[in-house]
Amino acid sequence: MIKTSRGRRPEVRRVTFVLPLDAPPGPVSVVGDFNDWQPGRHELRKRSNGTRSAAVEVSPGARLRFRYLADGGRWLDDPEVPARDGRDCLYIAD
Repeated sequence: MIKTSRGRRPEVRRVTFVLPLDAPPGPVSVVGDFNDWQPGRHELRKRSNGTRSAAVEVSPGARLRFRYLADGGRWLDDPEVPARDGRDCLYIAD
């Protein structure tokens, strides 16, 4: 699941990537064009509500290409993001 909210400044949107705590097990990073596809830069962290999340700040209207990278090099898509850009998920920060 992805949530978009206002950033700390009016010209920024905060995009939060959320996965259930146990799906998949082990460490998971969100990687994409916003972090030069670097694993570990945005590792999902455990939250008190039983999910894991990581957030990035982008410009409104930014098109984010991304995927999740799980332990062992396993790539995952976000099942709630209907748009795909080739093989990657595509999300537009509104």
